Parts: sequence; structure tokens; C-alpha cells
Amino acid sequence: MDPHLLRTFVAVARCGSFSKAARELGYTQSAVSQHIAALESDLGAVLLQRRPVSPTGVGIRLLEHAGPLLLRLDAARADISRLTAAPAARIVIGVSPLSMKSQLTGALAEMRQRQPLLEVTVRVVGREAITREVATTAMDLGLVDGMAAPNDPLHLLDVGPLTAMAITEQPLAVALPAQHPLVGRASLCLGDLADARWIDAPDTAIPLAQLRAASGTDGYRASTRYEGTDVRGLLALTAAGHGLALLPQPTIDGIPGINAVPISTPRLIHRTEIVHSNAVNGPPALLATALMAAAE
Repeated sequence: MDPHLLRTFVAVARCGSFSKAARELGYTQSAVSQHIAALESDLGAVLLQRRPVSPTGVGIRLLEHAGPLLLRLDAARADISRLTAAPAARIVIGVSPLSMKSQLTGALAEMRQRQPLLEVTVRVVGREAITREVATTAMDLGLVDGMAAPNDPLHLLDVGPLTAMAITEQPLAVALPAQHPLVGRASLCLGDLADARWIDAPDTAIPLAQLRAASGTDGYRASTRYEGTDVRGLLALTAAGHGLALLPQPTIDGIPGINAVPISTPRLIHRTEIVHSNAVNGPPALLATALMAAAE
């Protein structure tokens, strides 16, 4: 399967138009049509309805494969580039909203002493975006967080040869508004909250899909969706009674109008990991070493 044809198919399916995909890719509309026809001939199946343009059932299944396949190809190209490129005078660091730790600021200060002219960019983005962008060299290094059993690694996207190592582990707690009837409890069983009102904040709090998987229930339905990376904004919604959120306890403690009640069952923790290429060198390697040293 030709990856160029596959990229064209993904673009047409996303744009819902041959002409829009052609403009995006820099091809003629005729070339895009030829790409789709060649891919359909190769696979022996119709992938797109033409009027209106939308993926067929077979096309939908191919899209499920296309994203990971193309990402792995991009990651492979980026990994080879790392091995042949000279160390850069700049570094791009990705952090998920709950992974902005004091270790990072301390490690950056140490790097500034060694390389005062180093240009540093820190980008706060969602968890999955960090793994993808580290794999494709859009970022040199990432700090990503999530929920895990004690001493277990995070389940990151499989995008190629990356190194992930823990920096911190913290207890998880449910953020409750001050008037909530469960405020004052010493701890809570996560399963007892399956029917509560929750805020779906996949890039900030622990995603609700993970809560369902951990408890083995169909509960934890969202009453509000929060599409942002501002943790205090999320907690303001919780304080106003728009839903609960599961977060590392130190993030909740001290926030007005919010109470943190730890989760006792199942045994889960909030884990932060540093993620980088196996071929990391130069400033990113120095920063990774400093972060690991700060975590010890």
C-alpha cells in the first residue's frame, strides 16, 4: 500500500471534498482522483462515496489503520533525522497541564547555566499530542501525566522507539464542591461515584474513559465537557457544581470552594513521565538527565 495514496485518502475523507484535499496537498484535483482510484484498485474495494464525498464502511475501517500507520512512518523518518542532524541551539518541550512540575523549572535553570544562549519553547498541550510530537520531532522532549496502578508505567501511544521514565507519583483525589455531601470523608471508593455528575476534561483531568475501564462500569457520564488546559478553570466549574473531576491531590489542595477526597479503591496513582527519543542528544539529553536527577 503506497503511503502517498493513503495520505491522499485521509485528506479527502477529512475534507469531505476532492477539490479541498487537492488544495491542501498541493495536487491537482485530477491527481487526487487518480490517487483514490489507484488505492481502491490496489485494495479491491470502494473507499469513498462520491456524492456527497464520505468514507464507505470499508473506508472507515481503513481510516482506523491509516492514522497509526502514517504516524509510525513519520516517526521513523524523524528518528533517522535525529541520528544524522547536528545538535540544535533550541529545544521544544511539551508538557501536559498536570505535568508542569518544579523539576522542570529547576532543570531548565541548570541548563541555562551551561548554555545561556539556548532558545527554549515550552508548549502546554494534551497528553496524546505530546507522544505524537516527540515521535515526529515536533518536540524534543515531553512531560506527560496520567493514571496508573502504583509502580506501573503509563499506557502511551505506540509510535516507535521512545524512552519513558517516571518523575513523580502522587495520590489521586476527587475534586468535590464545598457543599457536596461526601465532603469530610477520609476516602472514597471510585466505583461509588459511577452515577455522579462528572466533567469530561480529557486533556486536564483523568479521562472518564479511563475511570470506566478502571471500575469496569458504564458510569462516569459527563454533564459538562471542558476542552482546555487551564486546571484552575476546570476546578472553577467543579466548585460551581457542574461536575466532579479526578486529579492529583496536590493540585486540588488549597483551592477555594473545593475539597479533595482521596481514592482508596482501586489503588491508583497519578504518574508523570519524561518521554524522549532513544536517539536523544545535545540539549534535550542534558535536560532529560537533569530531570531524572531532580526526581531522585
